[in-house]
Amino acid sequence: MSETKPAPARDATQTRPPHVLIVEDEQALALLLAYNLEAEGYVVDRVERGDEAEMRIAETTHDLVILDWMLPGVSGLEICRRLRAREETRELPIIMLTARGEEAERVRGLSVGADDYVVKPFSVPELMARVRSLLRRAKPERIANRLKAGDIDLDRETRRVRRAGRDIHLGPTEFRLLEFLLEKPGRVFSRAQLLDFVWGTAAEIDERTVDVHVGRLRKALVRGREKDPIRTVRGAGYSFDETFGKN
Repeated sequence: MSETKPAPARDATQTRPPHVLIVEDEQALALLLAYNLEAEGYVVDRVERGDEAEMRIAETTHDLVILDWMLPGVSGLEICRRLRAREETRELPIIMLTARGEEAERVRGLSVGADDYVVKPFSVPELMARVRSLLRRAKPERIANRLKAGDIDLDRETRRVRRAGRDIHLGPTEFRLLEFLLEKPGRVFSRAQLLDFVWGTAAEIDERTVDVHVGRLRKALVRGREKDPIRTVRGAGYSFDETFGKN
């Protein structure tokens, strides 16, 4: 397996990078994959056991999982089957890694719900291409230049937000917060999840910071008697109101 050269670093204020979970107990391979994914601008999470993968997926939202077939704890095959059985992870893109190359084994892996199947040893650039292709198919909202809901229009290329024809002036953090919520209208995110995806896992800030920035976002978006598109779910977090602009 050859190492690819790092791609240019992405501007942190651009579109939230995809979050990828690597479930692989071969440490050298996991580090190689993480290095190449991070070089392409992805945020990477790693675990070595199948049972750890279940807990991590329950705690954090991921855009794609790279899942080894043979794992300690719970097998990758069983993890894939369980993820497909749950409504919240039914559509989660999964690439399965395995040393099993026989056709019957490939069919078995795909039959439990894996979206793609890569046999070891493999070309890292080829795997990166498969990751990009699967994310493009599974997450079209991640590459759309514009996100719209009701009279709110967010343009990722120009970094502009408009509501009812007027410009909305947002700081970089408020822009990323609105962008993230607009990607998944109706879904409720905890303050911890918003800190992870909007500020990044390395951010050492208090969860109350989320409330401050949500307040600033609301103040910028809402004028007079206009409807507030951000919904507060007591004890849970925040979401972009999926009914906004539909009634």
